[in-house]
Amino acid sequence: MPPFVHRLRVRYNECDPQGHVFNANYFVYFDLTLTELWRHALGSYEALTADGLDMVVAEAGARFRAPARFDDELELTLAVQRLGNTSMVSAIGISRDGETLAEGRIVHIFVRANRLGEKAPIPDRVRRVLQRYSVEEPGSLATSPIAER
Repeated sequence: MPPFVHRLRVRYNECDPQGHVFNANYFVYFDLTLTELWRHALGSYEALTADGLDMVVAEAGARFRAPARFDDELELTLAVQRLGNTSMVSAIGISRDGETLAEGRIVHIFVRANRLGEKAPIPDRVRRVLQRYSVEEPGSLATSPIAER
């Protein structure tokens, strides 16, 4: 089943004076893709927070390969690289017509919504949903020192 796929069209306000998507907007696209995954898999992000859970970003990175431009239709993919006890590592790709434009990696930590500094284990029902999008392999390079804490 992996990866999860979401499509969007680049809006004018997302571009810089050179006509390219401004680099910070790729992180907005990454977040949007995760939000759409929650909508698809659980009905909404609120289905997670209603159980007293939330997620915080511990680490994020991107590699830019080619620019996206105004009115491009982009395909955003998200695959779960690793599910820890309290963390999730996502790999996100952005492409146009099969050409990879950007790649991202985000480490999220699950926390208690009412005590944002306190880690929380990933609930079994959420883990089952996320495993549908998992590409994790034993010995995967998707580990992160931050995710292990």
